[in-house]
Amino acid sequence: MSGHSKWANIKRKKGANDAVRGKITTKIGREITVAVRMGGSDPVGNMRLKLALTKAKANNIPKDNIQRAIQKGLGGADGSNYEELIYEGYGPAGTAVMLDIMTDNRNRTAADIRHLFSKNGGNLGETGCVGWMFQKKAVFIVDREAYDDEENLMMLALEAGADDFKAQEDSFEITADPKDFDAIAKALEDNNIETVEAEVTMMPDTTVTLTGKDADTVMKLIDALEEHDDVQNVYANYDIDEEA
Repeated sequence: MSGHSKWANIKRKKGANDAVRGKITTKIGREITVAVRMGGSDPVGNMRLKLALTKAKANNIPKDNIQRAIQKGLGGADGSNYEELIYEGYGPAGTAVMLDIMTDNRNRTAADIRHLFSKNGGNLGETGCVGWMFQKKAVFIVDREAYDDEENLMMLALEAGADDFKAQEDSFEITADPKDFDAIAKALEDNNIETVEAEVTMMPDTTVTLTGKDADTVMKLIDALEEHDDVQNVYANYDIDEEA
C-alpha cells in the first residue's frame, strides 16, 4: 500500500468512505460546482468537470446531488468565495504530504491543518517544500476480477498514450500524462473495460517504506486530513506493507 492510487490503497479508502459518505458527497459536489463555474456544464472540453463526474460515479453519488451541484455552478449562488490552495508538509518518519484545499476561509483552514499535522507527528511546511517530489499523472486502475487479459490491456493502454503499465497481484495500473486521459479513457470504454479508479493525481517519484508505529501514525495523519471538510485530496509518498 502506498501514497498514490494502488488498488490496495483504494480498497482501504473506499472502506473508509462508507463511514463518511456525507463528507465525500459534499466534497465532490463542491468540486463539480467549481468546475462548472470555471468551465461550463458540458464535460466535453471541461476536463475538470469530467474528472469530478467520474469521481462522483465511482463513489455512487446520487444523480440528484450531481444535478444540484451543476445548477449551483451555473447559478453562481454557492461556492463563489471558494479559494483553491495547495498545502505541503511532512508527516512522521519524513514522509512528504501534499493537500488540495478548497476553502472560503484561508486563515481558519491553515490553523486547522497546522493543528492536524502537529497532533499527528508532522508539521505543515512552506510552499514548494515537498512539491518537487511529485508529478501530476493520469492514473487508471483495472481490477483483475473484472478484466484479466494483461497483454491486451497493456497494448490498448500504450497505443492510447500510456507512459507505464504495471501488473499488480489483484489489479493493473496504467499511468500517463494528464493530456492523454481522454484518449485512454475512450480506449477502455470502447473495449468495455471498467476501471475502479480513473483520475488525475499527484504521484511521488520515490516512496518511504514504513513499518510498525511509523505506519500507524502516518495513517492516523492521513485519515485526519482526509476527514477535514476543506481538504479535497491528500497525496503522500509512504509505502506500507498490506499486512501492516
